[in-house]
Amino acid sequence: MCTRMLELVFFFYFASHIPITLFIDLQALLPDHVYPDALKDLLRWYAEDFKDPMVLDPPIWFKSFVLCEALVQLPFFPVAAYAFFKGGCKWIRTPAIIYSTHVATTLVPILAHVLSYPFPLKPHAGPQTWEERWTLVSIYAPYLLVPIMLLFTMLFSPAYNSNSKVGNVSAKPKRQ
Repeated sequence: MCTRMLELVFFFYFASHIPITLFIDLQALLPDHVYPDALKDLLRWYAEDFKDPMVLDPPIWFKSFVLCEALVQLPFFPVAAYAFFKGGCKWIRTPAIIYSTHVATTLVPILAHVLSYPFPLKPHAGPQTWEERWTLVSIYAPYLLVPIMLLFTMLFSPAYNSNSKVGNVSAKPKRQ
């Protein structure tokens, strides 16, 4: 039951990540004319209200993370969404481990930047107070926490861990 609930959390995470990547995150890479004004306005609203200048004027290192999101993660999202919606798909284990370690690794510098960088007020205001910084961290945190939950599930859950006795049927008996 617990594994199934986690699979549904992972399904919603991956399914929701598809439109977020296509309509919001990729605005950092693609030409301005690709997106309708409504989506550009949504991104500006988010950046202004949550003091996230990285999405409006992304540093090159941030763009490189978005490029990885577009080329590596985006193709994985529908595959992962399918696997976790269906449930019990052991074949997703290795790709999910790769995905989760990749994403967790990219979130560490993003969170460090949010917490320690002296953001200017112009051209796009960044967080100035600790409250603003922690608010922005709370926006990014699920993209660290869910991949860590995914990693631990793939490594330690009997439903996905190939070393586990539960659900692991071997055609050959092990040698003594």
